[in-house]
Amino acid sequence: MTDLRLRVLRGSDLPGAAELAATAFLTDDVGMLAERRSYVLEEGRGLGVFDGERLVGVADALSRRVTLPGTGPTPFAAVTWVAVAPDHRRRGVLTTLMRAQLDALHRSGGEPIAALWATEATIYGRFGYGIATENCALELPARTPFRPGVDLGPDRVVEQPRETALPLVRKLYDRIVLDRVGALSRSDGQWNYFLYDAPGARRGATAYRFALHPDGYAIFRTSTDWTPDGPKSRLRVAELMAATPAAYAALHRHVLDMDLVATVQLRSATQEPLLHMVRDPRVVRRTVTDSLWVRVVDLDRGLRARRYSAPADLVLDVTDPFCPWNEGRWRFHVDDAGVAEVSTTDSAADLALTAEELGAILLGGTLPSTLAAAGRVREHTPGAVHTLTRAFQTGTVPVCLEVF
Repeated sequence: MTDLRLRVLRGSDLPGAAELAATAFLTDDVGMLAERRSYVLEEGRGLGVFDGERLVGVADALSRRVTLPGTGPTPFAAVTWVAVAPDHRRRGVLTTLMRAQLDALHRSGGEPIAALWATEATIYGRFGYGIATENCALELPARTPFRPGVDLGPDRVVEQPRETALPLVRKLYDRIVLDRVGALSRSDGQWNYFLYDAPGARRGATAYRFALHPDGYAIFRTSTDWTPDGPKSRLRVAELMAATPAAYAALHRHVLDMDLVATVQLRSATQEPLLHMVRDPRVVRRTVTDSLWVRVVDLDRGLRARRYSAPADLVLDVTDPFCPWNEGRWRFHVDDAGVAEVSTTDSAADLALTAEELGAILLGGTLPSTLAAAGRVREHTPGAVHTLTRAFQTGTVPVCLEVF
């Protein structure tokens, strides 16, 4: 980095940042990227690395809230638009951006947690990010029947135009995400970003369609495919949210029963009720991938940000060379109400782990016992892994389906 310089990005840097992002992510849609990004841009949070006047590396962060166990929507730094020019890779640009971003959060007392979606799974572990949630891409034939006795409830699902549906969708979303661990709160700009619907963003599919139920909604697109054997169109669900089991069943029934459609695609949690509602679960093709990667920026504040499922009193020996203020031994004490106290200590450690493992277990989606079996959490006191696992696990599997 001796011949490169780092600075905070300004609004005037957006075109250059969009061009760099388009190059890095192998697309030509610079204008579309810039327009969509403008909805969520926050002055003073983006960082850029310059070679002379040329922008060669970017990393941004958005002010978002993620639902944590027991405490609901909690501020976190949503790290996004991380890109390095292809001819400037392997020169420390990404490391410089990640270090500056985390250092700034720590110095300012900003969000105690950062999270991102990783383009490649081998990149972010070295910066202390761990896989905190997974999602599942589902594909199943249209008109797949449910098991007998699935309750669709008395309420109808009705499709409405975007301008009518959106106010209702937003109210429903705000109600549902309050206790859905891993879900993200959305501002006006974030809704515009999430539902960006320019023709170039549709990839040959229709504009978004909106199906409303009193207790939920589905947002989807369709792609027409006429074959000699008849219509074999595809329906892709962008988001399906339901507050009750009946709404969940009715909305899935609505998208599965769409005329002219052959295949329905959804993104879901790994523990999805739909799999257990259909008569033949083997017709559902599932592809599991990592989704939200979490980084505990300040260990004491980050671990205190959520509630826990069981009491614990453990000393954690944490390795974190990238954020050295987290390095060392910490007493992690959880009372009967699930409230944690976290403080430095000289006591002997019960467990040893790194910042990457802390990020992975924070939401309860990756269990300490799983990481211990992989050799990534080391137990010094017998039973310590079990105690930590009981504290961190949650009643439902956390899920984040929104790419930011």
